[in-house]
Amino acid sequence: MVASFACSFLATEQDARWGIGTVVERLRRMGLPEDRAEDVQIALAEAVNNVVEHAYADTTPGDVDIGCSLDTQQLWISIGDAGRPLPRENLTIGKPADLSVPREDLPEGGYGWFLIRELTSHIKYERNNGNNRLSLCFDVGNTCR
Repeated sequence: MVASFACSFLATEQDARWGIGTVVERLRRMGLPEDRAEDVQIALAEAVNNVVEHAYADTTPGDVDIGCSLDTQQLWISIGDAGRPLPRENLTIGKPADLSVPREDLPEGGYGWFLIRELTSHIKYERNNGNNRLSLCFDVGNTCR
């Protein structure tokens, strides 16, 4: 059996926090195991914050639409927005930072795509008619109710 839901919120920091929390709490109530819920929260926060900070940068924030579909094997989360496309309309590779450098030389950002790729089993990005759609898949095994 597949359970699904959707939500939408404005691409602001405050609304993004609310939206991410709402999605993760609903997934927990649907039976997503706690360890996977934590992974989902991290990946979702990274992806949604990219929308807030980059897709709608220097423009009026638009909506962020999230759709979730959960079965006993996988969770698919779709994140949609009408902001700017990803650079070159491609997913960033997301390499881990070189931690062998002095602390003051560590990059401030750039860890997000690496984290998202580490926590998901599949990622897909599409740009269609001025809209972005990022789909994240999480393997959940047979642990969901």
